Amino acid sequence: MELVKIVAIIILFFGLAIAMFLRKLPALLALPLMAFGLPLIAGVSFNDTLQFVIGQGALKLHQAYTIAFFGSMLSILLQKTGIAENFIKIGAELAGDKPWAIAVAMLLLITLLFTTLSGLGAIIMVATVVLPILSSIGLSPMTVVGIFLFGLSLGGIMNPSNWVLYLNVLQLPIEQIKLIALWMFLNTFLTALVYITIQLYRDGQAIKIFKILGLSLAFGVILALVIFAFLHLPQNFQNALKNAWHSLGTILKTVIGAGLALLFLYSLARIIFNRTRIAFSAVTYLSPLIPLLLIILFQIDFIAAFICGLIFAFLTTYRKGHLNLFIQSILQGGAVVMPAVVLMFGIGMLLNAIMGPGEVWNTIHPEGWPVLNLLRPLMMRIIPHSPWQYILIFTLAAPLALYRGPLNIWGMGYGLAAILLASGMPAGAIMGLLLAVGQVQGISDPTNTHNVWLANEMQVDVQKVLYNTLPYTWLIAFLGLIISAGMFYR
Repeated sequence: MELVKIVAIIILFFGLAIAMFLRKLPALLALPLMAFGLPLIAGVSFNDTLQFVIGQGALKLHQAYTIAFFGSMLSILLQKTGIAENFIKIGAELAGDKPWAIAVAMLLLITLLFTTLSGLGAIIMVATVVLPILSSIGLSPMTVVGIFLFGLSLGGIMNPSNWVLYLNVLQLPIEQIKLIALWMFLNTFLTALVYITIQLYRDGQAIKIFKILGLSLAFGVILALVIFAFLHLPQNFQNALKNAWHSLGTILKTVIGAGLALLFLYSLARIIFNRTRIAFSAVTYLSPLIPLLLIILFQIDFIAAFICGLIFAFLTTYRKGHLNLFIQSILQGGAVVMPAVVLMFGIGMLLNAIMGPGEVWNTIHPEGWPVLNLLRPLMMRIIPHSPWQYILIFTLAAPLALYRGPLNIWGMGYGLAAILLASGMPAGAIMGLLLAVGQVQGISDPTNTHNVWLANEMQVDVQKVLYNTLPYTWLIAFLGLIISAGMFYR
């Protein structure tokens, strides 16, 4: 009976995934259908499926889509006031005839920011600045989305907060984690440079493709050597650099905090004393950066930071009748992001369908969530025992990281890591596996909230983002598995 259920789950999962991939069924409908069917097949009652999967699942990502609402409001206000348009003009002037250099610079900027930032709120904040600049240099919306996704994933690889699982669950020493992460970073970074070069060529940019690919390789190797050298500095020297950086950060916080407060007061005083003007000042262009600065430097809540950004943009562009424009931006911001929000409902349902509703369910049913219980034995059967099996099995299985599949680290991936560890696979090889196939998920997966938001913002189909990036992310997974096999299967 259990075998029949497992087969039925696999058929439903792959059937709907393929229907989404081939664009026969929109994700808007396919994800809720998948979420509804999986627990029913596994033996969850109709009422429990409605309550715990459909009802609670729709609310699971409430924080993400609430942040998306406020981020969209700020985005619309920046467009209506002309701030975004002027930002694009400045970006175009700075870019000149070097779109490749600007694209790589933006990739590195995104990467740097997301070594510390995380969450949809931070993505929206950074995107508000970066997307107009990339668009202004003649890149297609698809290329803009792809560059942002690669930068986001690169930053995630080197983000220490993402290493907690490997440190606590896999019991890997921090030095080994750094080394694996560095190799995966280099692998992904070089592939990202190839992606940028090919996409710019496809967008009709006049670039010498082979020359730039060679420069990309050299640039990536130099960057990797610099990071590698820093990671292997004596611990006391690393601590000294960290302390110096912390002291500098404290000074910057004080100066920037005082500056922001004065700017708010100045803008308010300008309105009170009726000295407003339509012409843009340098202060106005800080509007997209306000939420980012508040989050990074002062750890302010995302929604509060967006509200501050909205108020600052309103004050610095204020003129007669401006309040109506502000209200329109708030209302239109909600309407623009609604397709992404509805898709997030389905994603939340699918997460609950695969992982279960959590403690509420487990308290009543100590045996656990039926869907997970059915899939765990299947996962234990594919454990490799040689480097070639490891590379072959997980390269072929890499697309299972998509659509909240069993290799998705935000789906069953963490549970799979524990199963593999208990079955005797080297802990380092498990980390290498998760990082390698994690790029397929992080960059290409249409069910990622950040993919949905970025695609919606740039007016491209989120499924087309999958088609565009999957060849590159699958290559990253393959090369990453080779690196991992070489390190841990000897």
